[in-house]
Amino acid sequence: MTTSPETIHALDIATHMELRQFLSDARSRIDAKLDRLLPRESVEPVKLHAAIRWSVFAGGKRFRPLLTLAVGETFGIVEDKLLPTACALELIHTYSLIHDDLPSMDNDDLRRGRATCHIQFDEATAILAGDALQTLAFKIVSEDKTLSAEKRLRLIADISSAAGTPQGMVAGQALDLDAESRNVSAEELEQIHRLKTAALIITSARCGAIIADVTESDLEAVTEYAAQLGLLFQITDDLLDITATAEAIGKTPGKDRRSEKATYPHLHGIDAARDLALTVHARARAAVNQIERSTQHLSAIADYILNRTA
Repeated sequence: MTTSPETIHALDIATHMELRQFLSDARSRIDAKLDRLLPRESVEPVKLHAAIRWSVFAGGKRFRPLLTLAVGETFGIVEDKLLPTACALELIHTYSLIHDDLPSMDNDDLRRGRATCHIQFDEATAILAGDALQTLAFKIVSEDKTLSAEKRLRLIADISSAAGTPQGMVAGQALDLDAESRNVSAEELEQIHRLKTAALIITSARCGAIIADVTESDLEAVTEYAAQLGLLFQITDDLLDITATAEAIGKTPGKDRRSEKATYPHLHGIDAARDLALTVHARARAAVNQIERSTQHLSAIADYILNRTA
């Protein structure tokens, strides 16, 4: 996404470098934890576990677990208490991508720059890999002895609501499929993406706050911040589908247009979609400014999503 220097909230160079270092270091620790949590490829059923690892370690941005860590650390929680839940959220996200790519849904053969799970293996194995990742995610949270049983139950309730239906990711995917090849209103489009994309981003932020035992007002601010961040992520994703190359975004560009999907550029036009991204970005920063803590990383993440190129 390209915007003029006059209209974006530009990242301070020092803040930008610090954020890049935080994201890089945190991704490494997330990947190391995921490697320990997932079954090895040598464990039976070998093909299933190979498919799981192929999808999880395909080079994703780890945005959702990073958000859990950033929120939790904003409120002073050590990373060891955040990592299991953060990784569980990444597994749910990866399961959704595997199923989203299937021929019965988006029918894509490229994800994160390489063959999708059903192309690399087969359709049945891809379905089972997604199923296994979803159940493993809840197992990880339920068995996390660094957290109290009450807190684990609260996390499971929040995550399952965000991942399912009627107010979660699965509902959003169903609405998205239903909206193909027909005109949708701005309200319908926002509802689709609040569920399909933003719901899991919201719970990723909320999980960090829940683990930190934040006040209700802080939880509300985190929730609003993440809701705006989720919409911003989707708007920039829609724009990248039009403006970026396959090499840059790691998936097939132009797929939304060819599938006649409801997107922000399709409904509003490219320039208006960019303007909307700026408005949503401002709302995200306004929400995080309500938190009486050092929120530099959270603000910088919003700036990063606004200006992302992949």
